[in-house]
Amino acid sequence: MNRDLASPLALYAKAGLFVALGTLAGGLLIARETSWTTAALLALCVWAFCRAYYFAFYVVERYVDPGYRFAGLWDFGRYLLRRRR
Repeated sequence: MNRDLASPLALYAKAGLFVALGTLAGGLLIARETSWTTAALLALCVWAFCRAYYFAFYVVERYVDPGYRFAGLWDFGRYLLRRRR
C-alpha cells in the first residue's frame, strides 16, 4: 500500500506548517536571547543545514550517484554507511 502524500493542497499545507514552525522557533530564540550575534548564528545555522539538505538530495542524486534515489535522511545515512564498506 502506497502511503505517499500526493495531494498538492496537502503538500502546500505541510510546507506552510514547516515555515510557520521554523518562524515560531526562530522568533522565540531571538526573543529569548536578543542580540545580533544570536540572530546571525541562527541565520548561519539555518543556511548551513539547508545547504547540507540540498547536497544530500540534489547534488548526490544528480552528480555523485544519478542511479540512486533517497527517500529521506535515514536512507541517505544508510547509503553513506554502505558506500564506505
